[in-house]
Amino acid sequence: MTTAAFQQPLDPIAGSLALSAILAALPLLILFVLLGVFRMKAYQAALISLALSIILAVIGWQMPVGQVLSATGLGAFYAIFPILWILINALWIYKLTVATPWFEVLGRTIRSISDDLRILSILIAFCFGALLESLAGFGAPVAIAAAMLMAAGMKPLKSAMVALLANTAPVAFGAMAAPIIALNGVTGIPLQELASMTGRQTPFIALVVPLILVFLVDGKRGLRQTWPVALVAGAAFGLAQFVASNYFIVELTDVVAAVVTVIAVLLMLRVWQPAEIIGMTGETRESEKAGEAASLSEAGSAGADSRTGTDTLTGSGRGTGAGSGTGRMSGGATAVGGDAERPAGSAAGPGTPQTGRPPRHDVWMAIAPYLVIIAVFSIAQIPAVKTWLTSIGSTTFLWPGLDVTGSNGKPVAAQTLRFDHIRATGTLLLFSGIVTMLLYRIAPRRGVRVYGETLMQLRWTILTVCSVLALSFVMNLSGQTTTLGVALASAGGFFALLSPLLGWIGVALTGSDTSSNSLFGALQVAAANETGLSPTLMAAANSSAGVMGKMLSLQNLAIASAAVGLEGAEGTLLRKLIGWSLGLLAFITVLIWLQSTSILGWMVP
Repeated sequence: MTTAAFQQPLDPIAGSLALSAILAALPLLILFVLLGVFRMKAYQAALISLALSIILAVIGWQMPVGQVLSATGLGAFYAIFPILWILINALWIYKLTVATPWFEVLGRTIRSISDDLRILSILIAFCFGALLESLAGFGAPVAIAAAMLMAAGMKPLKSAMVALLANTAPVAFGAMAAPIIALNGVTGIPLQELASMTGRQTPFIALVVPLILVFLVDGKRGLRQTWPVALVAGAAFGLAQFVASNYFIVELTDVVAAVVTVIAVLLMLRVWQPAEIIGMTGETRESEKAGEAASLSEAGSAGADSRTGTDTLTGSGRGTGAGSGTGRMSGGATAVGGDAERPAGSAAGPGTPQTGRPPRHDVWMAIAPYLVIIAVFSIAQIPAVKTWLTSIGSTTFLWPGLDVTGSNGKPVAAQTLRFDHIRATGTLLLFSGIVTMLLYRIAPRRGVRVYGETLMQLRWTILTVCSVLALSFVMNLSGQTTTLGVALASAGGFFALLSPLLGWIGVALTGSDTSSNSLFGALQVAAANETGLSPTLMAAANSSAGVMGKMLSLQNLAIASAAVGLEGAEGTLLRKLIGWSLGLLAFITVLIWLQSTSILGWMVP
């Protein structure tokens, strides 16, 4: 049976583009209001917004009911593959480590680099998160970085906030530069030109993100005491990102930037330490390099009482020893018995408090899951392997029940699905998890049981993400998103200030810079041509500014909440991060506007 073609209208509501755009924005507005103001559960807010978008699609945009339902199904399917497939397997790997004594060893290993949670937030969330973003993307860096911060002793909510905010500067070049490659595909602008322009915008964000991270962890004191290392990290990442994107290989931009930043931070820590150390239990003690002579535990106890009061970093009463289980997820698996290899000297199990740097063998075993992830993804990016995996593990097809053309008469790309199975990020994480089971000698039955616990823990997250992606696809395929974009693009020369907002909306809606570029890239170029602005600048702006919306996208909020075991915390995270997101958006908007003028116009290639 042939599906009747549907052409997206631009101004279906009374022939008014402005009125149509206001109604098109209503589902998104309702979503954020229900979450941030009324504090409704995420899955309930998402279902209500989805229902509203379906009603608008059918009644307002006159999309056939069958195609609306098909678009809803496509969005839910895309939520499962690849997004939830990534989250489930990333969280499974984390729970495998929690189910063994190696999780406690990982915490001691991380703290052996630095006892200071502010510095660890830079190394883990910013540096290691950027490396994961370059290889995987799609929520995996947030889930894994948040789990590692918890292993270091940070409170769950704080871990989620830090991981989400850190996942900004690397995103434009994440997943082997997938967002820039997608932008090249829909705009026709040369890839190197787009990469160069983006690499002249995102480094400015990278410069300030580490400063924000240390402020999130420890407020004004953290900024005052650790700004030198935060500034070094931001400058190293930004400079490396600029050089790699402009003069090196675009796909490896974030890999280069992450490695350079880790080296820069570790070198600086050899010659500099903050005046005070903020430890895993929130204790404040004088840095050894600042002349510490007292016992660390005594200094920590006194400092925690006199300076910070109730622990704001890791939560009082959650255990103060390195092996107390701090950072263990609620509902997490219990430690395995005789079927898992134990660390040296940990016969009493992971609950026995231990301090100091673990033996080298234990260090390697503790970080083994993350090394396995990096190795698996690196192998998958080797050109010959990547080509082979694509040939056997990827298929592209038109989603059944859809026949949608844009207002320009061309088929809408969103109705064509590229389904990666073997080469998918989630599948590679599954392989990494199996290798982790072998390394940790976890019995298959126990691994399957932990997987089941993971699915149970994520049940509401799965519903939330499926609903949000269904909302996204209904809005995209019915034409609501296009109407909203065209309305913003009709601002004339003022569009240089609205262009970043368009990218921000796209990422906040879809949770993906790649999807936002695919959705709005061509529109940005068309608007730029009409208003006399640089098409390269406006296209890059969509990607660079869009990444500031990722920390607010409901699917990423749900991923972060699930990763730290705080079910239903999406609204809390949204309220705590929206100010930072809008502030960074304003910052990048000013930069892009200056680049559109003679002041910084020389930066446009």
